Parts: sequence; structure tokens; C-alpha cells
Amino acid sequence: MTSSSGQLKRLKPLYQLAVNNILAVVAVPLAAAVVLKAAELGHEEILARARALPPAHLFLAAFVPAAAAVVYLMLRPRAVYMVDYACFRTSPNCRVPFATFLEHSRVWPGFEERSVRFMTRLLERSGLGEETCLPYAQHYIPPSRDLESSRAEAELIIFSAIDDLLAKTGISPQDIDILVVNCSLFAPTPSFTDMIINRYKLRKDVRNVHLSGMGCSAGLISVGLARNLLQVAPKGAHALVVSTETITPNYYMGQERAMLLPNCLFRMGGAAVLLSTNGAKARFRLARVVRTLTGAQDGAYHCVYQEEDGRGNVGINLSKDLMSIAGDALKANITTMGPLVLPASEQLLFALSFMARKVLSGRIKPYIPDFRTAFEHFCIHAGGRAVIDELQRSLTLSDEQVEASRMTLHRFGNTSSSSLWYELAYVEAKGRMRKGDRVWMIGFGSGFKCNSAAWECIRPAANADGPWATCIHRYPVDIPDVLKH
Repeated sequence: MTSSSGQLKRLKPLYQLAVNNILAVVAVPLAAAVVLKAAELGHEEILARARALPPAHLFLAAFVPAAAAVVYLMLRPRAVYMVDYACFRTSPNCRVPFATFLEHSRVWPGFEERSVRFMTRLLERSGLGEETCLPYAQHYIPPSRDLESSRAEAELIIFSAIDDLLAKTGISPQDIDILVVNCSLFAPTPSFTDMIINRYKLRKDVRNVHLSGMGCSAGLISVGLARNLLQVAPKGAHALVVSTETITPNYYMGQERAMLLPNCLFRMGGAAVLLSTNGAKARFRLARVVRTLTGAQDGAYHCVYQEEDGRGNVGINLSKDLMSIAGDALKANITTMGPLVLPASEQLLFALSFMARKVLSGRIKPYIPDFRTAFEHFCIHAGGRAVIDELQRSLTLSDEQVEASRMTLHRFGNTSSSSLWYELAYVEAKGRMRKGDRVWMIGFGSGFKCNSAAWECIRPAANADGPWATCIHRYPVDIPDVLKH
């Protein structure tokens, strides 16, 4: 059995080469046959046969392909590019080591000792490190959750990320045509987009949208929305996408265990991304965006749910079925994404496996496509250790392929929708990105959603400048087994 398996593995590269180049395999013999036939007839015979054709046939032979090409060029979507991106750089004075977090929890009388012990076990198994950061208001005892402190956190993160992005790209705020911001749990009036427009004095005709309540996968929803808006904007327009989560007003102060988990995992962070239909200075090309929504099912709808506990404390209730629901959403997403990105060899194996399972009534295991043949890098939402473990198992990824996600969780915690950009920054800071490399971003969010985006690298970062600049030399770090399992 082992010998047969080894032989199959050795034959697989040959199979992939043949199937993935099937057009060449078929076209080369056909072209050779046409050339040989033409040589046999001679050019005079070919010209004579061409003159014998009715003029209408000649016209159609020339016009139809030309018309089809023109229609295709006019109707195809414009290519969308990522000019650059920037992540909020956390400050050391916002750092919250485990000991500080737990001491503050014990000092405040609102938490019972059993709640503190529960959070201690969560932190020990979370995969977070000692350098994650909380906003200033959450360093108080008790934590401050007022509107002014919440606005201060949002402004600090969003303005810092946008300032870095504008400095990196050299673009003027007046050149921004579209603004999309996502923040799920904090939606003040005026909105975040109004806050940015006021700060940077954007044009009065800028198209702007603030997405709220969309969960941790909202960053990719924002990218998809900006892509669609760019299709109807003037060619060369710029779209600014900002992803963050304001956690100051959302610290849970009750005793329900299912609602204490976000306190331990979520940390401050944010990212700003500049998209354009002008690829002159772009660093990545957006290839695909695939959104999967399972909210029609009651279990999926309620698995990440903001509510009040029995004492009136507001928090996020995470269902015990969350990982199962996330797994189902991932399967639905990759079923859609697979045919768009996988090489023909993987698609054929998947189709054959699907038909075999139908014929044999599911008595054989389904074939899991090898997405490593379609992507060089994977950015999996750093929602928690269990999320990363599940995706690594489901997609049969190596430890190195999920390294960016694990290290982002360790260094920055769960920064919600912005975590994917910290992971992309990690890959670039380690110098692993090459021109032509393909990146798969996968995000999960309430509702329940699984969204993904595929990018192609045009120009890697010239240096490790960014959120990892001062610490990339220390990574990857070893995470003890107690944290991984």
C-alpha cells in the first residue's frame, strides 16, 4: 500500500504537467498537422481555394472574431490594483502583558474569581504573546467605555494608518475618489467616513460608505465593495479602504463564560489600503473576491451574537458550535473559489472524486484540492488558535504556510478585520514575497460569513518597514505545545 502511494506521488507531477498544459498538448499536434497540410498543398493552391470562397464567408471570417474581441474588451471588468497598504503601529505604552490583564481583572470587583481563573486558562491557550495592546481606556480600573474614549481610540488608529499610507504612496487626499470604512461594533454619528473626510478635507463629491455589524471578515467585504465602485468610477480613480475595530466600548463586564472570550482575544489594530484601476505604481493585483453567507441558518446567524446577559451587561456571545459552522462556511467558500483559481489538474481530481462519491454513496473520502498549487502565501484571519488550527487541517497547510497567522496572533492578538493586513506585512517583512506570487486571504465574521480574496504580487516591499519593523528579527517565535493544543 505504501509502495503504491509512493508511486502515485511520483507520478503526480507528470500528471499535473500534462493536464495543466492540455491546451499545448492538443494545440501543438493540430498546428503541426495544419502546417504539414499547407506545405503539401502549396501557397498557390491555398490562395486559389481562398478566392473560391463567397465574399460573405470571407467577411464573416474576419468580422466575427474582430467584433467578439472588441465586445470582450469593452465589457470585461477593469483590473483593480492595490497601490499599497499600511497597518497601525502599536505603542509600547499600550502593551498589556498577561499579568497586567489578570491583575486588573482581579482588582475590579465586577469579576468573580472563577471568571478570572477562566480568563487565565483562555490566555494560556490563546496563542497570544506578552506584547499585544489594548487602548488607553482599557488600562483604567474599571475600564472606561465612554463615547469620548471610544472616539479617541478610533481616531488614533485610523488617522495613524492613513497618515502612513499617504506617506508611502505620496497621494494627495484630494485624489481619493472613494472611501470605504468598516468597523463592526462602534458606529457613532457622524460616521467614520465623515470623520476621515473632515480630518483630511476630502473632496465633497467623494463616494463614501461606513460598514458596521459585518464582523471580522468585513475587511474583504470592503475590498469587494471598493472594487465594484471603481468599475463605475473614472479610469484611474483611487479608493481608500480602512478596516478596524474599536474595542473600548465593547469590553464585557459580566460573568458569562461564552462572552468573556472576546475580552481575552481582541486587541487594538487597524489598516488602510489604497486601491486603484491604474496599475502604474501598484504592488498587487486583485484577482478574485468570493463571499459566502450562511446567515439563513439560525445556528449560523446566532453563533456570534451581541446581546445582554442576565444582569444587563452587553457582550459578544460565541457559540460552542462556532468552529463547526466556520468549517461549513469555509467548505462553501472554497467550493466557489476552487474553480476560479485551481489549476486544471486539481479541478479534474476534485470532479472525479465527487462523481466517485456519488456512485459509491460516499464510501470514499472526498478529495481535498491542494490549494498550495494555486497560492504561494496564505493569510488566515487570526481569530484565535482554534481558527488557525482548523484551517491548517482543512487545507492541509504546513506550519510555515500558517506562520504569518500564528505570529500575527502572538504579536498583535485578534485585530478583527485588519488582521489579514498584518499577516501580509509579516510575509513581506520576512522577505518571502516574490514578483508573481499569489496570496489567498481568508476571513470569518458574524452572520455567519466566510470571505476570501486572491491577490497577485506585482512589486514586493523594498524593506521591512511597517508594523513588524522593530520586531521581525525575533520571529517566528516558538509557541509551547500548551498554547497550540
